[in-house]
Amino acid sequence: MRRAFRMRLRVLAGLVALFALFLIVRLYFVQVVHGADYARKAEHQYESASQEIYDRGTIYFSKKDGTLISAASLLTGFTLSINPEHLKDAEGAYSAINAILPIDRDAFMKSAQKQDDPYEVILKQIPEEKGKAIDALEIDGVMLDRQRWRFYPAGTSAAQTLGFVGYDEHNTITGRYGLERKYEDVLARGSEGLFGNFFAELFANVGSVVADGRRAHEGDLITSIDPVVQDKLVQVLKNINDQYGSAETGGIIMDPATGEVIALDTYPSFDPNDFKNGNPEHFGNPLVEKRYEFGSIMKPLTVASGIDSGAITSSSVYNDTGCITVNKKKICNYDLKARGPNTQVQEILSQSLNVGASFVATRIGHEGFRAYIQKLGFGTQTNVDLPSEISGDIRNIMTSPRDVEYDTASFGQGIAETPFEMIRALGSLANQGAIVTPHIVKAVRLESGVTKELTYPAPVQVYRPETVASVSTMLVRVVDTKLANGSLKIPEMTVAAKTGTAQVAAPGGGYYDSLYLHSFFGYFPAHSPRYIILLYTRYPQGVQYASETLTHPFMDITHFLINYYSIPPDRASLKETAS
Repeated sequence: MRRAFRMRLRVLAGLVALFALFLIVRLYFVQVVHGADYARKAEHQYESASQEIYDRGTIYFSKKDGTLISAASLLTGFTLSINPEHLKDAEGAYSAINAILPIDRDAFMKSAQKQDDPYEVILKQIPEEKGKAIDALEIDGVMLDRQRWRFYPAGTSAAQTLGFVGYDEHNTITGRYGLERKYEDVLARGSEGLFGNFFAELFANVGSVVADGRRAHEGDLITSIDPVVQDKLVQVLKNINDQYGSAETGGIIMDPATGEVIALDTYPSFDPNDFKNGNPEHFGNPLVEKRYEFGSIMKPLTVASGIDSGAITSSSVYNDTGCITVNKKKICNYDLKARGPNTQVQEILSQSLNVGASFVATRIGHEGFRAYIQKLGFGTQTNVDLPSEISGDIRNIMTSPRDVEYDTASFGQGIAETPFEMIRALGSLANQGAIVTPHIVKAVRLESGVTKELTYPAPVQVYRPETVASVSTMLVRVVDTKLANGSLKIPEMTVAAKTGTAQVAAPGGGYYDSLYLHSFFGYFPAHSPRYIILLYTRYPQGVQYASETLTHPFMDITHFLINYYSIPPDRASLKETAS
């Protein structure tokens, strides 16, 4: 019995010794024979887990029926790489891979010649099925590593709003522009890399895998952007820019009562799926990062300020002389013509009269006019949820005592605003006299599954409701009787609108003779507005006035929105037609 036990013990000890010898030999091959290769590959696998394999929240557009459409998400696939030392038949490997997924032969063969580098990346962002097909070839020296990447299904549409992700100065993937940057804390995941390489992180002791408080606000973004309306706006902006050879064309469509933005864009733009080949000048968003002198779309606000302050009424008249001299500066109507001593305030809007706007500003007075400009939010950020927002420039009327500064500001020259500043202020005319905070994200769907509706500051009252009702009636008359000679009037719907043509300031002072910024805004139904639209185009070629460039695009969008949202008529078209 004892002898048999000792025999079993010797056999067991022998097996343990053989196993130990096997491990030693295996370890020798791993560390010595293939040490460099495995070290580099292991290092790459870890990097793949912490960088290429990452998690991030989705950004959604919202259709009118509440359906969520992905605007920014993650795709999963592979990175293809080779170890030239182990790649025995480079030509054969290339041919086999190329039959599944076309790759650049010259680049592949060049990488295959780098015998001193055990890891040469050939191609990234390989779709799942293609990667698995390549892996099934089992070619020595060919490696496939899991990878995730950000995908933007809409391409260039809303690119400057969405932004993109990229590496920061710490070599960490983060939001670089747009909503990706603004909501980095919501979209980023504190557990990046763990799903792909949990044990690598655990045993490498690079950090705890215990969840922290950050996850409480991680989630997906639900925006108010309607992809159908967004596509329509993008196409209209592109058509304007292409037709007139403009330097830039932009637009915003917003609910004036809530501040929800349902579409916004500028052209030209870039493709966030391929931002490395895009123009960096197009990465920023001009709607918040640039300011412009918008011209005559300021006049409805000037008239509203005059009526609201009691300086004028909607039936006031003045003497329009065509040109006036203020502080030795000449201010003229666009055509230099006088309208006479009994010109009505309505004509300031209908005929876009600079002399009339100057009259109203003078009646209001410096202090009163400046107060309305500030209450409208000019010179301050709108706090729309986009990064890098700047504020407008109203220094002319804040620091100068000269009448001419106020007179020119009354028709939108000499002060400059961002497009979002402008639509926020104009929105007061479409929202019972109150300005709202424009915003793009309406809710966050948390990781817990709970959807949290976002709240924004309450509206700020600027004008009395009866003031804007009066101005809206005036702007409806502009559309019904003056815009394209009244040919664009919609029989069943009241539309309030105004064009703007502004000279462009020259760096050394004064204005260019032949460079203009055209703008157009409007809202409808005029007395219970659903949407307000702002369009602009910078430096259009061969045309001088916004009525030529933006009238039909505005009406095109208006008809589209009326049909798309089934907005009911607000006036008795049959009675009006009969009369």
